[in-house]
Amino acid sequence: MALGCLLWLLFVTVYDFRQRRVPNWLVLAGAAVALAALALGMQPFGINWTSALLGAGAGFGLLLLFYAFGLMGAGDVKFAGALGLWFGLTAMAPIWIVASLLAGAHSALWHLLQRWPFSPWLISILAGPTFAANGGAAPRRARFVPYAAYLALAAAAWMAWERQS
Repeated sequence: MALGCLLWLLFVTVYDFRQRRVPNWLVLAGAAVALAALALGMQPFGINWTSALLGAGAGFGLLLLFYAFGLMGAGDVKFAGALGLWFGLTAMAPIWIVASLLAGAHSALWHLLQRWPFSPWLISILAGPTFAANGGAAPRRARFVPYAAYLALAAAAWMAWERQS
C-alpha cells in the first residue's frame, strides 16, 4: 500500500509541475485508496481513523484559508485534505513545513531570475505553463508555485524518514 501512495504522490508531483493544477480525479483516487486502506486495515503508516480524519480536516481547513485569500489553488487545498487521510494529523505539520520551505525557495528563485534573466528556460520552468503561454508576461492570476507538488515531495521525504526511524 505504501508503494501505491508513493505512486500517487509521483503522479501529483508531475502533473502539478507540468500543468500547475491537480485534477479532481487524481485527488479523489488518492483519497479513495486511502479510505480503502483504512477500512481494510492495510494503512501503511499505522494511523487510525481518527488521526486520518483529523489530518484530512486540518490539511483541507488550513489551506482553505490561503485559498480564500487567493494565495493558492483549489487543487492544492483538496490534495492537502487527501494527504491528511494517508498520513494523519501528526505528520501534517512536518510535511507543511518542508513543503512551504520548498515553495518559498521556488518563489525566491523565480523572483531572483526575473531580475537577473540569464536563463529564460529556467524562468519558464519555474513559472509554469501560464507564463510561457502569455509570452513571458505574468497573467492576471498566475500560478507560479506548484504547492501540491511540494506537498507531495515533502510527504515522500517523510515516508523515507519514517522508514529509517
